[in-house]
Amino acid sequence: MAACSGEGAGGGRGADGDKPADLTIGVSMPTQTSERWIADGNSVKQKLEAKGYKVDLQYAGDDIPTQSQQVDQMITRGADVLIIAAIDGTALSGQLQAAADAKIPVIAYDRLIRDSPNVDFYVSFDNYKVGVAQATALLVGLGLQNRDGSKGTATGPFNIELFAGSLDDNNAHFFFRGALDTLKPFIDASTLKVKSGQTKIEQVAILRWQQETAQKRMEDLLTSSYNDGSRVNGVLSPYDGLSRGIITALQNAGYGRSAVKMPVVTGQDAEIASVKLINDGVQHSTIFKDTRLLAEQAVIAAEAFLQDKQPQANDTATYNNGVKVVPSYLLPVQTVYRDDIRSALIDSGYWTAEEVAAGRAKD
Repeated sequence: MAACSGEGAGGGRGADGDKPADLTIGVSMPTQTSERWIADGNSVKQKLEAKGYKVDLQYAGDDIPTQSQQVDQMITRGADVLIIAAIDGTALSGQLQAAADAKIPVIAYDRLIRDSPNVDFYVSFDNYKVGVAQATALLVGLGLQNRDGSKGTATGPFNIELFAGSLDDNNAHFFFRGALDTLKPFIDASTLKVKSGQTKIEQVAILRWQQETAQKRMEDLLTSSYNDGSRVNGVLSPYDGLSRGIITALQNAGYGRSAVKMPVVTGQDAEIASVKLINDGVQHSTIFKDTRLLAEQAVIAAEAFLQDKQPQANDTATYNNGVKVVPSYLLPVQTVYRDDIRSALIDSGYWTAEEVAAGRAKD
């Protein structure tokens, strides 16, 4: 791994003998409508508090002005480090400038903050590889490829539709690029056909990653492109919440009943409701991003800044936010199919067998 040289951005806020109890880390999360972000916020908070730090954790309710105001308040209250998962990666430039003026390091959490020189570090997963993994899972589900990477026995052609995340989320572009690069040879060979013709991210993006919006788009696609008796065979979905909306639209249209086979639907984040759907044979797969490990890296980075050090990065080339290349620490991801649920999610303690069976987390 390549470590970035240079002094930390924080000027050693914790380097002058301050105890952890004297230091506050502001943690800004985008929403509580996704169990993934609730888990992230709780993990970061618990790991920091276990080390003795004070934590100011705020959720912004998917509202950009609310998040801006919350970050402003964290700065005013004297946060020593900020960990921010932005709703809109371009909307916090003013707050980041205020943080820089106050010598407060900023760690972008999972979503890169764009168009600002004042992003000091980025912790995330390899988001291009997430897209590759999602597209590969789609190919595996259709039988065009085996899990070991060898050629499958199916020949197609298959009808597929594409979905992407919110355009204001930098990750959505990496996911879609990785997926489309993987699917393009099959589309070019007419083994895969996007029957709607919608293959550009601007056509397939779902604002704020909303499940209801994905359901409505899938309903519209079925009405407009599959009203001739043809069937959709697979759907590239970049997130479990979207997947559940897509599946609801498909089920309402008769898929998954009697002789009408449920299409292969991908996902991401191993949300418990979708893990149950995978276990039940409804959703095909999900991409597991262990948020416990991501939270751990955020804590490691925060402590480095507090000690007037630069956090160790394993990528110093990929994530250009429009102003600078932000040093990053990227974590690996894992594709979870039905027969991976126990080893990947239950044995690791991420979910229990009871939670998978019920499709909901314990209170």
